[in-house]
Parts: sequence; C-alpha cells; structure tokens
Amino acid sequence: MCGISGLIYRDKTRIDNTILKRMTDKMSHRGPDAEGFYINEDSNLGLGHRRLSIIDTSEAANQPFFFEDKHVLVFNGAIYNYIEIREELEKQGYTFKTNSDTEVLIASYDCWGEECTKKFNGMWAFAIFDSENNKLFCSRDRFGIKPFYYYADHDKFIFASEIKPILEVEKIEKVNVQILLQYLIMNMGDYKDTFFEGITILPASHNLVYDFNTHQFQMYKYYEIEFNKEINKLNLDESIKLFEEKFEESVRLRLRSDVKIGSALSGGLDSPYVTSVANKIIDKKNNRDFTAITVGSLDKRDDESGLAKIISEALKVNHDIVIPKPDEFNEILEDVIFMHEEPFAELSIFMQNFLMKEANKLGIKVFLDGQGADEILLGYSRYTAAFLRNHGWISNIKFLRGVKSHYNISILEAVKIYFYFSNYFIRKMRLQIRGSILKKKYLGVINFVQLKTLAKSYKNIFELQKNEIFYFLLPCILRIEDKNSMLYSIESRLPFLDYQFVETVLSINNNYKIRDGWSKYILRRGLEKFVPDEITYNNRKIGLNAPVEHWWPRSEKIIETINNSKIIQEISKKKFDFIEDRDLEWRLYNIAVWEKLYNMKIEK
Repeated sequence: MCGISGLIYRDKTRIDNTILKRMTDKMSHRGPDAEGFYINEDSNLGLGHRRLSIIDTSEAANQPFFFEDKHVLVFNGAIYNYIEIREELEKQGYTFKTNSDTEVLIASYDCWGEECTKKFNGMWAFAIFDSENNKLFCSRDRFGIKPFYYYADHDKFIFASEIKPILEVEKIEKVNVQILLQYLIMNMGDYKDTFFEGITILPASHNLVYDFNTHQFQMYKYYEIEFNKEINKLNLDESIKLFEEKFEESVRLRLRSDVKIGSALSGGLDSPYVTSVANKIIDKKNNRDFTAITVGSLDKRDDESGLAKIISEALKVNHDIVIPKPDEFNEILEDVIFMHEEPFAELSIFMQNFLMKEANKLGIKVFLDGQGADEILLGYSRYTAAFLRNHGWISNIKFLRGVKSHYNISILEAVKIYFYFSNYFIRKMRLQIRGSILKKKYLGVINFVQLKTLAKSYKNIFELQKNEIFYFLLPCILRIEDKNSMLYSIESRLPFLDYQFVETVLSINNNYKIRDGWSKYILRRGLEKFVPDEITYNNRKIGLNAPVEHWWPRSEKIIETINNSKIIQEISKKKFDFIEDRDLEWRLYNIAVWEKLYNMKIEK
C-alpha cells in the first residue's frame, strides 16, 4: 500500500524532482518506508512514489519499478493472487528478481498488455509508462478500493492517490457547487467528482490511457458484474457451502503478508465473521500474533465492546478495546477533516479513525475489515423496499410479519421505507423540503438524476446492488476507509469485496439472504459455527455510531462557526440560531471547517 503521483506537462515546462517531492511529501503517511522518482524528459513525464512495505519488504521492490528498459510502474495496492500469476508467467519464460506483487504486476502488463487487469484479484491504482508505445496506462481496481484522483487542462495532466498533491501543482480553491449541494441536502457523495472544481476521480473498474503522441487520454470500463443463473438455482445448503468456500478463499488470499496482521471486531456480524475465518486459517500457521480491535462508545446504547468481548473469548483471539474520550476527539477534529480532504457525512468516521490509530499503535500494518457486506447481503433496512417490490403479496405478508427480526424495525417503518426509497417523487419532495434552507437559485441547481436512477433500480435487486456498489454508497464508504487507514500507514483489506465472492453472492437466491425472519441469513449460518447465538442471532444493527452528545455537545461555538462560513452565507437563506437535525448540523459545520482549511470559495 502506497501513495502514487504523476505529472505531465503538455507545454514546454520542464519537470524536476522538486515538484515531484512536494507532491509525495503531502502523502508521506501513505508510504513511510521509502520514496522514489522518475522523470522522462522526452515525454515530459514525472512519476513519484511513497512506499508502505507489505510484501517483499526489501529495497529491491521499491518504486518506481522498472521492467527492463520498456516499462516504469508506480503502484498503490495489493495483487493478492500474485503467486498464481507469477507461476503462469514463469511458464511463459518470465524470470523474477523479487518476491513482490509489484514485479508480477509489471510483468503481467508486458505479457498481456491492457488485458492484464482482468487477471488480478486485488485492489489497485497504478500507472505504467510504456516507452515502446509512448503511452501511460493507468488503472483502478474493480470496486474502487484504492483511489486515483486526476486533473487535466490544456497545459498539464496530474494524478495522485490524494487531492493534496494535485493542489501542489494546480492551486484550486473553487468549490464544485453541485457536489457541495448534493452532500448537504441529499447526503450523497459522488463516484467521479470531488468538492474541488476540476479534480476528478477515475471510476472503479476503469482504465485510463494517455497517448503522448497526441497528448490526449481516454477511459474505458473493463469489468462488469455478471449474474450467474446456475448459482441462483442452487438450494439453500448448496448456497451456504459455496458462500463459505468462496469467503474462506477470499480471506486466505488477504492473509498474504510479510508484516503483522490484525482485524476490526464489532459486536455485529460482518467483522466477527471476517475475524472468525481469519483466525481459523491463521491457527493452521501457528501464528498467535493476530489481534482483533474494538472501538467502544461512551454511549452505552451504542457500545459494542461487551458483545465484541464475548466473540473474542469464543474465538480465543487476542483482543484490544479502545474507548475514545471527548478530549481525544477534540484533539484530532480538524486534523481528520483536513486529511479527508472533502466533507464527510457523519461523526462515525472518527470512530473508524480511532480504530486505525489503535492498530498503528499495536504495530499492525495489514488490517482486515468488513466493508461491503451490507451492500452484497442486503444488510440495510432500506433494502426492505427492494425486497417488497420483487415479491408477491403472500411472500410480502410473511416478510412484513418477520421484519422486526430482519432489520429491527416495525411493519409501519418498513412500509414507510418502501414508499420513500422506491418512489422517486416522494423522495425528491422530501429532499426539497430539507433544501428549504437554501436560497432559491441553489435549490434549483441540485441535480436529482442520480436519485431517479437509484429509485428505479429498486425494481430489480441485482441492478440496485450494482448501482450501490459502483455509483452510490460504496464509493463513499471506500474513500473513507482508505483515508482513515492510510493516515496511519495501514493497508486495509476487505474480504467481502473479493470480486469472485461478490459475483457469487449477488447471484445467490435473495431468499437465502433474507430468510426466516433474519437479514443476512446466509452469513449468520456461517457465523454460528464460530460464536454464540446471542451474537449470531442478534437483530440490532449498531455500527460504529459515535457518542455525539459526549464528543460534540451542542454549543454556540458550533453555530458561530457555521454562520461565519462565507460559503454557507452565500447558499443559505439566513443565519442559524438552532439546528435540530444534528446530522445536518455536522454537515454544515464540516463545510465551514473545510472551507477554512483549504481556503475554499464559492462563485456568486
């Protein structure tokens, strides 16, 4: 796991190491172990790299990495099946000087060209300078676990793992108004645009090819999730067996590391299942250095540390619990907003931040987490709307009778969710009411097209899940996961997002995911082999809820910060005296602090 950057000047401006070093220094936390640079004067290209050593920690695997005199690579991520690919390449005559996945990646490109990405099981954002074809080949992994930001104008093309390195070359202080309003009123992020006008994101499953002959670039999508009808025909027992086999294979691949490994451990289902399977595999290696970490809450209603302790004792795994205090939160408040580079939706982000901070303190460099499970296993309560739309009356009556167990919501709440999330006009009307805080000209700017697309997809669960994975919820979750983990030089690995596992689960009969009054039923059946039923069949979904009243009590200072924001003064009808919705209050406050930290401005 690393930080990459690149700069191409289309005019006569020359690149030197000074500018490249300024860019990589801005993300030194992503790679504290080594740095490197490459400049090609003929193409006017510069590449920079910061390294976090995970596989083959020797200097021989440092980057930029050269393949003969043909290719130069900067790479952020991990190719988990590099051993199998290496064996395939060796049969074709390739030899290797290191034991790294980096060398396998660049050799794969030499062998298969742009088709190489279809061979990889992993997470990545990389750029390869191909001197023979005079092009730069860039790629981002299938689900966008690793970031790739870029900026392009007539004079230059810049890319990096974070936004700050780009700002070292191109000073951008203009707010992307559409994204700002989308965040504030719709509480939605974006999969391809940022809050900084002109800075864009290479979407998941996309390659970007820059041609030095024409100084033009193009993008194309190389991957799509396919529905497997044969898997959908399997009975319950066959589906459970396949689910468990594929997940164990995913975890096994993600345990390949030359450094210390740990995992998150909540009191829910997702991270406990990851921890259980990982612990089972690691036991076979007699490695007892594996540690699970829990972030507890000062709010006892949301504190999962007690449940996590039951799990750790059942698994006999090393367990560490941290419960952050208000002064600890205040110490990192502005630093976290700065390091995330863009406003984020909830204070729960800080809970995950403390989780990664504790992992770093314990010397853990590879960290397993449960992100992605809710999206592929219909874990969110709003999926009740999709389930109801895709079943008949008899099935729906049975479903509603058990919805209290499914999602810990009442029948009335389930019906409300159905009408709200599956009906575009109802949802749009409610959001427009929320947007009544805005001046008329800004309320009219909000683009509801994405919302309409999402509402339509509730007619087909498979399409809904693909939309959330590629375009809506998951991109925002993964952006936060990456920023929080890399801030503490930790490589976060996500077994639920192995692409082969995702393809399998999305094809499994949905009636096995929600069954007998239980959400994520197929996962629970796997988890019950490891932990007590009080964990496996607990229907309360807590998540990393922050103790808002302890950390961030209402205050005049919060309101004053919001009202002093020039951006908020421009878009809001009036000054605020009291904001009842604390989530909205946080979003406004986050905008105000972000504006100050990055000197952002909005055009009037």
